[in-house]
Amino acid sequence: MNRNARLALICLACAFGMVGAAYAAVPLYRMFCEVTGFDGTVRKAVAAPTKTLDRVMTVRFDTNVRGVDFAFVPETRTQDIKIGETALAFFKVTNRSDRDVTARAVYNVVPETAGPYFQKLDCFCFTEQTIKAGQTVEFPMTYFIDPEMVTDPETSRVREVVLSYTFFPAEAPARTAAAAPKVSPSTALGGPAAKGL
Repeated sequence: MNRNARLALICLACAFGMVGAAYAAVPLYRMFCEVTGFDGTVRKAVAAPTKTLDRVMTVRFDTNVRGVDFAFVPETRTQDIKIGETALAFFKVTNRSDRDVTARAVYNVVPETAGPYFQKLDCFCFTEQTIKAGQTVEFPMTYFIDPEMVTDPETSRVREVVLSYTFFPAEAPARTAAAAPKVSPSTALGGPAAKGL
């Protein structure tokens, strides 16, 4: 094999490697965010905390849709829970279109530093959801705020967090939690929550 052919094979292998890396980047980035809580990504928990603190945290819920004809609202806009306490929230989704739609909810937390401590035990956002034409579904979400949050200098004074969901069509290009619209800092500091549909 001459030098030019060898160089062409190396270039071809590099091109295939780069294409493979591009396809793997989104799921790998999402996995990284879920494991570390990076960029306000909520972490999936395997067990609830063993202790509950007396300190109360206000959790605000923000709901949005992009590219799907859904009405998407939380049962309640806020919950006050103790840190370490397991809480349950409900979200109602109505498919207003005349066809079945498969969609996925992506999410993030503001302030972003609270992301690693806001953890979910169960959530409709972990998998794609198919909602039939005209159907209304109520989805539960079980979560807690890790007591370790009070020992972190960056989050020890946080008294309120905003959990924001956005439903996207599942057939659209994959999106990470980082691609979800961010809630404005004024919302996180107690301003009016963004309105769901």
